[in-house]
Amino acid sequence: MTAADARTDQEIGQFLLHYKFGLDEMLTKINILREELAFRGTGSPIEHVSSRLKSLDSLQAKALRHGVPLETEAIAAAITDIAGIRIVCSFISDAYHVLDMLTTQPDVTVRTIKDYIANPKPNGYRSLHAIVEIPVFLSDTARTVPVELQIRTVAQDFWASVEHKIYYKYDKAVPGELIDELSAAARVAHELDARMAELHRTVHG
Repeated sequence: MTAADARTDQEIGQFLLHYKFGLDEMLTKINILREELAFRGTGSPIEHVSSRLKSLDSLQAKALRHGVPLETEAIAAAITDIAGIRIVCSFISDAYHVLDMLTTQPDVTVRTIKDYIANPKPNGYRSLHAIVEIPVFLSDTARTVPVELQIRTVAQDFWASVEHKIYYKYDKAVPGELIDELSAAARVAHELDARMAELHRTVHG
């Protein structure tokens, strides 16, 4: 490794640290909501939460694949999924409610929202996606960091997990019959969400 490569790695490593702090800030917000709603006795709409931060190697590989220079400003402008949080809810209405609670906080700025629940992808994928910006206060400055949120139901998450494993196994060259099965399963998952929501309304009024 040359001295220039080492400097690049150090700069991108520091850059990634800012994204880690942004991830921590958003996770704190989510945990506060979960605890507050649980304390109220109404039950939390959030079933579970997971997060991920791209590694230095993964980020550099993606930048190279997309022809993005290995410079922090260029990476920040081109790659929006460096830090991500997945929130899994029981019901579709909960997913929208959680998105609203998070994106209306005064220190959260919404960059984009994509509603793949109302407008699913052609393969049947359903989820709410948002890129939000959160301020991070460092020792000598403040940075605004984007974090990707994916908010979905248990059924949608299960389908997406299976779909990801299938595409990974076949290196994206999935046989047509499996694609058809995945599309059919996506419809079944959505029907299950609708039926469970109706049961929930019946029980709770």
